Amino acid sequence: MCTTCGCSTGELKIEGESAGPVRRRPMKALDAASVAYHFRKPRQAAGVAPAPDPGQGRLVQIEQDILSKNNLYAAENRRQFAAQQILALNLLSSPGSGKTTLLTATIVALRERISIAVIEGDQQTSNDADRIRATGAAAIQINTGRGCHLDASMIETALARLAPQEKSIVMIENVGNLVCPAAFDLGEAHKVVVLSVTEGEDKPLKYPDMFAAADLMLLNKSDLLPHLDFDVGACIAAAARVNPRLEILLISARTGEGLPAFTAWIEARAAAMAMP
Repeated sequence: MCTTCGCSTGELKIEGESAGPVRRRPMKALDAASVAYHFRKPRQAAGVAPAPDPGQGRLVQIEQDILSKNNLYAAENRRQFAAQQILALNLLSSPGSGKTTLLTATIVALRERISIAVIEGDQQTSNDADRIRATGAAAIQINTGRGCHLDASMIETALARLAPQEKSIVMIENVGNLVCPAAFDLGEAHKVVVLSVTEGEDKPLKYPDMFAAADLMLLNKSDLLPHLDFDVGACIAAAARVNPRLEILLISARTGEGLPAFTAWIEARAAAMAMP
């Protein structure tokens, strides 16, 4: 796992910066309730045995230290989002699931009704941020180098430069990876996992931590179903076995199938953020 393999210590680049470590400001003191919220045990996938303990106390301590530090930054991000009534969504998937295409279609569908800003995470290039900016939405690119996920301190730094509007939406497109991003809270309100029908219907069982952590699964590229041997029912059953509370939408960024249901899901949660 990345909390012990060292990938999270690699260099990172945020937009126009020269490559290199980003200086982090000291954490503010957080109230006990905020800290307690983030130090709870990760949600365990239903019916799935926990990963075996590596049996090395030092490695376990390192992982705990990394996640604990991350959770403090996540709590501060969440506090900032709440203060500005911003709905933050963390989009997760394996590479090639169609996250960016789906995100651009979502922005186009919502941009007349609500402001959306995007934080893009990739190991290299600004290709996805450029695609987002072409829709008229503000976007900032984080290149993680060897890192396989975004962490909460990266989001804090990006937010300071992105300066999203109050009562808006911040979409965080995480690095394509169905493993490590599940462990890192970014301060988001919801994790949304995107699974393409070009992948296996047993993905939720193979990568249970990701699907257990998510609130919504988007089963994407539904327009390709007539050309594939993909069992939608089996996929939904696998996801429900891992996470019985997971909401699931069948969707296609290309044809628009399911997109109104997704935008309605977003708007309902944005409205809840704005309630006193």
